[in-house]
Amino acid sequence: MDDIRQISGKHTYGTWRRQKGFNPLHVVSAEGSHFTDSSGKKYLDLSSQLICSNLGHGNRAVIDAIKAQAEELAFVAPGFTTTARAELTKELLQVLPKGLSKFFFTTSGTEANEAAIKIARMYTGKHKIISRYASYHGSTSGSVSLTGDFRRWPAEPHSTVPGSVFAPDANCYRCPLKKSPDDCGIACVDYTEYMLEREGNVAAMIIEPIVGTNGVLVPPRGYLTKLREMTRKHGVLLIADEVMTAWGRTGSWFAVDHEGVVPDILTTAKGITGAYIPLGLTATTDAIAQHFEDNFFAHGHTYEAHPLTLGPAVAAIREYKRLGLNERSRDLGEKLGRKLAAIKEKHPSVGDVRGRGLFWAVDLVKDRANKTPFNTQREKLDGKPLVIDQVTGKMMAAGVSCLGWISHLVIAPPLIITEAELDTGLAALDDALALADAAI
Repeated sequence: MDDIRQISGKHTYGTWRRQKGFNPLHVVSAEGSHFTDSSGKKYLDLSSQLICSNLGHGNRAVIDAIKAQAEELAFVAPGFTTTARAELTKELLQVLPKGLSKFFFTTSGTEANEAAIKIARMYTGKHKIISRYASYHGSTSGSVSLTGDFRRWPAEPHSTVPGSVFAPDANCYRCPLKKSPDDCGIACVDYTEYMLEREGNVAAMIIEPIVGTNGVLVPPRGYLTKLREMTRKHGVLLIADEVMTAWGRTGSWFAVDHEGVVPDILTTAKGITGAYIPLGLTATTDAIAQHFEDNFFAHGHTYEAHPLTLGPAVAAIREYKRLGLNERSRDLGEKLGRKLAAIKEKHPSVGDVRGRGLFWAVDLVKDRANKTPFNTQREKLDGKPLVIDQVTGKMMAAGVSCLGWISHLVIAPPLIITEAELDTGLAALDDALALADAAI
């Protein structure tokens, strides 16, 4: 079994890290909210791997759909159609925000965003796209150009595409415009409008309705509505990157549903199949679709609408419905929020807890008054020791896997998790936070 780790560490790349010391844990099985390593140790999956295993592990309906699709038709070129393509389209038309009616299928969220970028530029004839600094939209040239965090930095300038502009974040804990919640007025949207009025040649604005990896930043009520009105006023498309926030994660099919906002383009991936098969989606309005009736659609790839990815997505969506996971995410998420608030009161190293549904962040600070994080993006990029890694390491030793990112943890368990399992994970978090408290 050690050979498997050694071979993987020596001959395969570990993502977003220096390669020295890469020695990945050998996972051999998974079921429900747990996965098991080669020694037989079980781990509670408190972050759904990379916030994607929404249905948990071992869902029989999705596994059977993969088998059935492989038996029926494993692959055909995207110029043909399949039963799975039509069936998934019908399911999507039921759950997507009304008005999004034309679909392009990819094999990742990154590719879905690449398609959205190209579609927006082809449709509008403009080039610039506004993103935000606390954002991640993918790792390919177009999507990493719109990524606001440090993962863009090493790609510049040779692997980035011109035309990206960055706007203020909707970060109510650390407002970039130094506003207090009492006098905010959603000033970040007002500043974005100021940018639109002066920037020119803007094709679209892309946002994560709730920022994912970069802190689970929940915007204030009215933010999405105001942004939608503002982009429409200036003739700018609104792209909602729901790669992480869709499929029940925030207590609704899509995070934009919380304010009834319909973007011009919506992208998603991860939970669309519960991560059992790689699938991404770029959905557009009929107005955009009509443009390409007589204009060349200059995009495509071999695995677009791959039937082996589409069949399992049909099963996954039906499982979300059968298990009532949107409602479960809302109900259990309210309990999770209260439990995290109680943990915050116990630990001076916890500056903030925030989230919606089963999507929460625990923000660690070395100075509550000044909201100073323990570590920075630069230190992460430079490979410096991080306090967050000590915390997640202790949790892992206790059998709880939790994603830590620079100075916060992402609590985003499978939507099927039981309250008892959730309590087990939070107990491990409570215990591990003593390390952060000691580092103050």
